[in-house]
Order: sequence, then C-alpha cells, then structure tokens
Amino acid sequence: MKFSVLATTLGIATFVSAQGTRIGSPAAGANVKLGAPVTIQIIRNNGLQASTEVGMALCFLSCPTSAGAVCPPPTSELGDCPFVGMFQPTTLLPKNAGEYENITVTAPGSDESFPAGRAQLAEVRLHLIGGGPEPILEINNITINMVN
Repeated sequence: MKFSVLATTLGIATFVSAQGTRIGSPAAGANVKLGAPVTIQIIRNNGLQASTEVGMALCFLSCPTSAGAVCPPPTSELGDCPFVGMFQPTTLLPKNAGEYENITVTAPGSDESFPAGRAQLAEVRLHLIGGGPEPILEINNITINMVN
C-alpha cells in the first residue's frame, strides 16, 4: 500500500515538473540595467497533457548587501512586479523541447528606490492540470545584478 501511494505521488511530481517552466533569460548572474527595458524569456517544458494558464507575475526584489546574506525566498516576498498577466507561449523550441514567450518589461529604477546590486528575478505561475483540474502554483527565481 505504501509503495503504491509513493509511486502515485512520484508520478504526479514527475508529471507536474514536465508541465513546468523556467527562466530562459536573462541568465543567472546577468547584469540588468536599472530603469531599462529587459526581455525575460519564460520556457515551458513539453508535457503529456495541456495545462490551462491562469496567470503569471514577473518580479524584481533587491537583495541584502551584507556579506553572506541571502535574498528572501520568493514565497514570502516578491518585490516590484512590472508584469502581471497571462502566460501565452507560442514559439516552439528546437527538437520539440517545449515552447516559450518573451516578455519585455521595464526593470525597476533608482527613481523607485531600487538600488544597484544583487537582486532576485522571480516568476510566479498559476496553472491547472488534469481532469479535476488540480491547481499548480509554480515559483522560479534567479539572482541577477542590477546596474546603473
């Protein structure tokens, strides 16, 4: 009995990750200019079953500057969210590896009291999968450098 529950749970986790997204660009560690346009590429992996998109947010959060400090987790704080809307990927990746959407936003600027330095770019996506359907809240993030 325990094995079948575990196998079912692992199967669901694998299925959900197959429907998952990731930040394709900018790359982790990239420099992003304060107050300038930046194109964020969100890639959705191919899945066995289509998902119904509910919404997405793309957010920037300044990180602490002290040595060894880490950014707050995006599950507790998102910061400035210049994009809140629908995720509508339409462009296929080579070799049927998924699809993506490029979303251009204006990065927060120093006029908004957003400092130069280390920051977090977070993608928050809500989608539905399965016959139920089941709601899936997905959060991905990378660390970038905000520069003047």
